[in-house]
Amino acid sequence: MEPIDVRTMMNAAAAGSAAMGAVDGAPRVERRKRLTPAALAVANEKVRKAYSTVVISGVVRIVDFLLLTAVGLALYLAYVLPGTSGFSWQYAAAIIGVAACAVVSFQAAEIYDVQIFRGQLRQMTRMASSWAFVFLLFIGASFFAKLGDTISRVWLSAFFFVGLASLFAERVVLRALVRRWAREGRLDRRTIIVGSDQNGENLIRALKAQDDSDIQILGVFDDRNDSRALDTCAGQPKLGKIDDIVEFARRTRIDLVLFALPISAETRILDMLKKLWVLPVDIRLSAHTNKLRFRPRSYSYLGKVPTLDVFEQPITDWDMVLKSAFDRIVGAIILILLAPVMAIVALAIKLDSPGPVLFLQKRYGFNNERIDVFKFRSLFHDQADPLASKVVTKGDKRVTRVGRFIRKSSLDELPQLFNVVFKGNLSLVGPRPHAVQGKLQSRLFDEAVDGYFARHRVKPGITGWAQINGWRGEVDTDEKIQKRVEFDLYYIENWSVLFDLYILFKTPFALIKGENAY
Repeated sequence: MEPIDVRTMMNAAAAGSAAMGAVDGAPRVERRKRLTPAALAVANEKVRKAYSTVVISGVVRIVDFLLLTAVGLALYLAYVLPGTSGFSWQYAAAIIGVAACAVVSFQAAEIYDVQIFRGQLRQMTRMASSWAFVFLLFIGASFFAKLGDTISRVWLSAFFFVGLASLFAERVVLRALVRRWAREGRLDRRTIIVGSDQNGENLIRALKAQDDSDIQILGVFDDRNDSRALDTCAGQPKLGKIDDIVEFARRTRIDLVLFALPISAETRILDMLKKLWVLPVDIRLSAHTNKLRFRPRSYSYLGKVPTLDVFEQPITDWDMVLKSAFDRIVGAIILILLAPVMAIVALAIKLDSPGPVLFLQKRYGFNNERIDVFKFRSLFHDQADPLASKVVTKGDKRVTRVGRFIRKSSLDELPQLFNVVFKGNLSLVGPRPHAVQGKLQSRLFDEAVDGYFARHRVKPGITGWAQINGWRGEVDTDEKIQKRVEFDLYYIENWSVLFDLYILFKTPFALIKGENAY
């Protein structure tokens, strides 16, 4: 289901006017909002990285197909092939056909749900009946195709029993893995509820009443200070106000923000969404108590609880796997190809001025986390600025002779390939990771543009859509930072592998122009 179309409003806010009011020009490393003791207690709990249930189910399908293909092929090589004159393509087609039909049959029997993997009896009985159905289907097809004398009955019988035993063994191992991941919290959807009132209590009870739910409710947030806002909502603590959610999400993993407010509270909801849409999480409106009903296909469901999608976390599940593989593989290839260039640049830096060749600079990464990125040193060593608190301008005397060239050509960014390939905290393509002290005049970037941190809903990149469109280098006007955010948000909403390839292809041509880079 497509999310509710409020992006236009949010994107307009992101590219809106600069924040008013003078800001102290003194360097600030990080601004942390103080959370309530209850919120801090939850945020400080040890949380492991989540595993995508969509990816797990997909991997199990692939493993099933490969396992059955391997069993059929091994039995053929061990029993049938020694007594024949050569390899039979009929057997190859039969093996692949049976394995593919088995996966389709298992899907129809609904045994590719992660909740099913946790059980044993139910998935084993469904699997055995589906596997038997596939063989009955194959025997019937062989009869009508007059292949009964071609396919060995011993091989077919062995394929059935050994294949079934292999599937059972695989599911025993899978059940142990899934249960361990569940204990570690890797399969839970860590959820916060907005609305600590009767609607919130009804929603929490409805979610808790479901069997095998993957929803883990962390607590409730509500701005109201009157009697309508409960301190404890259906056993869940009130963790703070709406303004606290962004900071809370920076400190711990949140997968879902669920509004318990009625749709009629449109103004309140929109005000809250303006604050929360910058987070890389799913945001939904609960519809279980609303009297206004839409078509069933308009809803997405948490078990049996209907919800309306507002924002979806960008680049998730298989898209994330695909982008990560793309970054590591293509990044490694580029790193190997550019290794001679990087060696020459390193030698030139070493000969030009004393000091290390590389340095680490603090940048904002995914979900506003602070990361260290590698760069070739372009400033004199005694004037290094790891926080980039002072923007490099045209004719800046801190820049070395070699530094001017590598900054103009962006060769100073090449070591960030190490971040992509080895550390994994950068992507090849994405919003550029601005320095933590990056400023427009006396204002930090997030103070100059509303919704600035929405850029951090995805992993930052070495190059990006904004950069190839000319918005790179020095930021000295409101328009430049606003345009960067606007183009970055467009990239996030329209990501695809082909889009990444197009940006990579255009990057060298954009660098040749060398605009705004000093």
